[in-house]
Amino acid sequence: MTVTPPIKLIIQIPCLNEEETLPVTIGDLPRKLDGVDCIEYLVIDDGSTDRTSQVARELGVHHVVRFTSNKGLARAFCAGMEYALTHGADIIVNTDADNQYYGPDIEKLVRPIVDGRADVVIGDREPQTIAHFSFAKKQLQFWGSWVVRQLSGTEVPDTTSGFRAYSREAALRINVVSEFTYTLETIIQAGRQSMALTHVPVRTNPMLRKSRLFRSIPSYLKRSASTMLRVFTMYKPLRMFTFIGGLLLLLGMIPGVRFIYLYAIGEGEGHIQSLILAAILIIMGFQVCVLGVVADLIANNRKLVENVLYLTRRMAYRKPGTDSASEEDSR
Repeated sequence: MTVTPPIKLIIQIPCLNEEETLPVTIGDLPRKLDGVDCIEYLVIDDGSTDRTSQVARELGVHHVVRFTSNKGLARAFCAGMEYALTHGADIIVNTDADNQYYGPDIEKLVRPIVDGRADVVIGDREPQTIAHFSFAKKQLQFWGSWVVRQLSGTEVPDTTSGFRAYSREAALRINVVSEFTYTLETIIQAGRQSMALTHVPVRTNPMLRKSRLFRSIPSYLKRSASTMLRVFTMYKPLRMFTFIGGLLLLLGMIPGVRFIYLYAIGEGEGHIQSLILAAILIIMGFQVCVLGVVADLIANNRKLVENVLYLTRRMAYRKPGTDSASEEDSR
C-alpha cells in the first residue's frame, strides 16, 4: 500500500520596514488549504530599521530570517527559498509584505502544483484593470511582459507579479544571479529549463503604500532591461552574439561593396576610408561571432554546474523519511 506523504506549504514574505503593513498581510493569509497538510509562514527581514522582526514574532510567524543590512529583494527571495527547502517545504509561495495580493488566492496558486500539473505558478493581477496603476505603469507592464515572454518562450501575461508558487523541484533548480529582482529572471530560467509553468488570475487589495522597488520609471526600465539582457545572454549567448556580429558584418559589407564598385569603374582613388571602415566592421563582426562560440561553450559548462548544484541541493535538503529513489520517482 502506497502512503502519500504530507504536503507542507511555506509562505515566504520578504520585508523591509513593514511593521505597519505586516499585520494586515499576515491576517490575510490562509490557515488551511485542501490538499495541503501543513502551512507555515516565513518572514525575511531585509535589514529593516523598524520593528518588522519583532512584529512578525508577535504575530506568531513560524520562521523569521533577519539580515543585519539591506541586501535587496532578490537576495531576500533567494534566502527565503533556501530556508524553506531546508525546513522541508514541498511548495513555496512568495507574496509581498504590503498586502498587495489577496491572500485567499494562494489556493489558486498551489492547486496546479498539488494536482501535479505545474512546477511554477504565476499570479496574474491583470495589471490593465488595476485602478491605482497609472497609464504609464500599465504600458510598461504590458510591453515588459511581452518582451519577457519572447525571451522565455512562455505565455505568462504578468511577468512582474511577485505572487507566485514553486514546487520543491522547481525551487531546487532556480538560481538567481540578479541583485535587483527575481521576478523576470526566474520566469526566463523556468522557460529555458522547460519547467511546467502556468498562470492563474488573482485579485489585489487596495494600495497601502507606494512601491519601494524602484525610485523612478527610467531607473526601473534600465535595471529591468539589464536583467533581461544578462539572463538571456546566459541562456542563449550564441544567438545574441551572432546577431550582433552578423549586424556588424552586414554594416561592414555596405562600404566594402561601395568601394569595390567604385574601384571597378575606375573611381576607387580617394575612397580608401570606405575600405578601412569596411575592414574594421568586418573584423569586429567576426570577433563578436567568435565570442559567441566561446560564450556558448561557457553556457554549456554552466548547465553542467547547475546540474551539480541541483544534485547537491537535493542531497543537502533531503526531507526526513525520503530516499534518493523515491525522490527520483517524484520528478
